[in-house]
Amino acid sequence: MATPMTANEIVKQLKKFGIPYKEYKNWRTHNRNHKGNWGPVHGLMVHHTGSDSKDQRALLYNGIPGLPGPLCHFGLDQDGTIHLVGWGRANHAGLGDDDVLKAVINEGRIPADNESNTDGNAHFYGVEIWYSGSHRMSDAQYSTLRLLAAAICDYHDWSAGSVIGHGEWGSPGKWDPGYRPGEMMDMGQVRKDIKATIAKGKPSKPGPGTPKPGPFPGKTYFGPGASNKFVTLLGKRLIEKGYGRFYSVGPGPKWSESDRKAVEAFQRAQGWSGSDADGYPGPTTWRRLFA
Repeated sequence: MATPMTANEIVKQLKKFGIPYKEYKNWRTHNRNHKGNWGPVHGLMVHHTGSDSKDQRALLYNGIPGLPGPLCHFGLDQDGTIHLVGWGRANHAGLGDDDVLKAVINEGRIPADNESNTDGNAHFYGVEIWYSGSHRMSDAQYSTLRLLAAAICDYHDWSAGSVIGHGEWGSPGKWDPGYRPGEMMDMGQVRKDIKATIAKGKPSKPGPGTPKPGPFPGKTYFGPGASNKFVTLLGKRLIEKGYGRFYSVGPGPKWSESDRKAVEAFQRAQGWSGSDADGYPGPTTWRRLFA
C-alpha cells in the first residue's frame, strides 16, 4: 500500500534527480478527486499524447470534450522538460486488467491484458510524452523518462517492475508509448533501462578509507579546465550521496559536465535555485556535501 506523494514531495524528488521541470497554473490542486480515490498508488504509467505539438500544457490541463483534465500528472516535452499539470486523480489510465495490476504490485512479469475491469486512475502516476507515437520519442524525452521513473521508484522503494506502458494496461486499442504506427515500444527493454538508471542513483556507502575533505579549497579548483585531486574527491562523494547516475565514466581529476550536473542536482535537492544551483561548488555546498 503506497500513499501518493504530496506536491511538495514530488518537487523534491524531481530536484533530487536533477530533472528539469516547470509548474503550470494551479497544478498542485488540479485533480479529479471528487470522482474517486487517488491511491493507493502502485506504479507509473507511460503514455504518448498522439501529437508532435510543441506546447501541450493546456490540452493536458483542461482535457478534451468528454474527458476533463487533468489528463496526467506529468507532461514531458521534446526538450526533456517535465511540466507539472495536475496532482491527484487524473484521467489518464482508464479501465484496465486486474491481473496486470497484481503483477505491478508484485513487480513481476506483466501478463497479456485481456479485460478492462479495474480503475487505473486510482492507482498510477501518469506521464504523457509529447509525441505522436508513430516515431521514436526524442533522446531527451527518453532520458528524462528514465530519471522520472527512477525518482518515483526511489521515493516508494519500488523496482522498475512498477513501470508499465498504457498499451499493457488493457484499454482497448492503446499502443502507447509507441515507436512506429500501431506498435508499442519494447517495455521490457524500457524497464531494463530504468533499472540501470535506478541502480546508478542508489547511494553507495563510503568505505572506511574515505579521506576527510578538509576546508573548501576554493572555486578555482572547479570548473572548465580544472584538473586536481579535489575534483576526484568531489565526484566520489557525489556518487556516495546518490548522484552516480550522472557519471558514465569516472569520476576523475578532470572537471567535466558530469561533475557540474551532479553538483547542480545536489544543490537543487537542498532547495536552492538560480545562482545558488549553478553546478559549481562553493563553501556551503562543500560543507553540506561532506556533512
